[in-house]
Amino acid sequence: MTKPPLTKGSKKLLNAWAFYDWANSVYNLVISSAIFPIFYGALTIVKNEQGAVINDTVTFMGIDFNNDTLISYVTAAAFLVVSFLSPLLSGIADYVGNKKVFMKFFCYLGALCCIGLYWFSMEMLWFGLLCYFLALIGFWSSLVFYNSYLPDIAFPEQQDAISAKGFSFGYVGSVLLLVICLVMILNFDAFGFEDSGVPTRLSFVLTGLWWIGFSQYTYRHLPKGNKQEKFGKDILFNGFKELKLIWQKIKKNVPLKRYLGAFFVYSMAVQTIMLIATYFGIEELDWGTTDPTIGLIVSILLIQLVAILGAYVTSRSSKRFGNIQTLIVLNLIWIGICIYAYTITTPFEFYSTAGAVGLVMGGIQSLSRSTYSKLIPSGALDTASYFSFYDVSEKIGIVIGMLSYGYIAQITGSIRYSIIFLGLFFLVGMLLLLRVRHSEKNALAGNSHKLP
Repeated sequence: MTKPPLTKGSKKLLNAWAFYDWANSVYNLVISSAIFPIFYGALTIVKNEQGAVINDTVTFMGIDFNNDTLISYVTAAAFLVVSFLSPLLSGIADYVGNKKVFMKFFCYLGALCCIGLYWFSMEMLWFGLLCYFLALIGFWSSLVFYNSYLPDIAFPEQQDAISAKGFSFGYVGSVLLLVICLVMILNFDAFGFEDSGVPTRLSFVLTGLWWIGFSQYTYRHLPKGNKQEKFGKDILFNGFKELKLIWQKIKKNVPLKRYLGAFFVYSMAVQTIMLIATYFGIEELDWGTTDPTIGLIVSILLIQLVAILGAYVTSRSSKRFGNIQTLIVLNLIWIGICIYAYTITTPFEFYSTAGAVGLVMGGIQSLSRSTYSKLIPSGALDTASYFSFYDVSEKIGIVIGMLSYGYIAQITGSIRYSIIFLGLFFLVGMLLLLRVRHSEKNALAGNSHKLP
């Protein structure tokens, strides 16, 4: 006998949704932030006995690239694909009511390509970069559909808390897998490996398996979708039509339109910093006698653990001071972090910066998601199409951020100047958020579910 679907707002449904963060966040930590960047650096950077970089040039398709520039361009290209793909797919998913199918497809694509990174080598550079490229597309495309479920499964007054809970699940789960991988890498001889290379590659396999395995609990309880119309030959055009209608609605919703503009600018800086932090630590710090691999992973663990606290504090702050006011303060803190990061040279300073980043990272991500969800008109069935604009804003911002970072690294030979450049985006984002706050009173009239 088939069990009835869980009702909107039920604790079990909310937890099942949030648990997908536990499943997929291992990609963000192991592949985007920790082990893969260090692995990529070890493959592409030649150092002398004192640890100084003597060659960081990589030849790909007959062209010589700075190693940071190459990976940033591949990352930007993947995000560009996602930015074009997600609005099309989310519009289709809303129309036929099968966004869980799309979410599964991209989840499995990303996870299997993480496993494929096991064979990444300089001899198989094209294959490794392809797996990295497709894993990134799988991860971020699955989030389009995951995020769009938020207004479907939670009432407005529940969304800040469950969004923060999802991020907290993600931080705990990803840290747990990272610790397992770190133990395996640092004690490779005890596990019967000749060196740390094989357990490092096995970390990518574990990431894919973790992602697929734990996501099954989420898929078991999430509803299929909103609408239940049959797939027809005109469905592709209906997807474009749906997006056009959503854009017309967004243009009429002044707070939502202004918020998207602000989010586009400051999210560009947040996501780019998250993607380049480890590369910064590898090339710009004097680690002395400290093993940079251990030092970098410790700093990343610190970010993840502090981010749990940051997401909780931000959720509480938004209840007291309002979403937009809290986001303005978070952007101000980010500006200070960028200025300080430009000056750091020692591991201790890097750890201090990591702690500050963790405190605001979890908060700004979870609150941005729930703020947008609250601005979507109550009762809207095309939530995936609404969230596609949110995700496209984020992805195109990352493309611009990564291309800017790669270009500045190529012409200056230093990532430091990129950090200051990104700090300017937080300043602009903060100023744009002030415009959102001034438009809130009109939006709140007769809409008690809107921003506090």
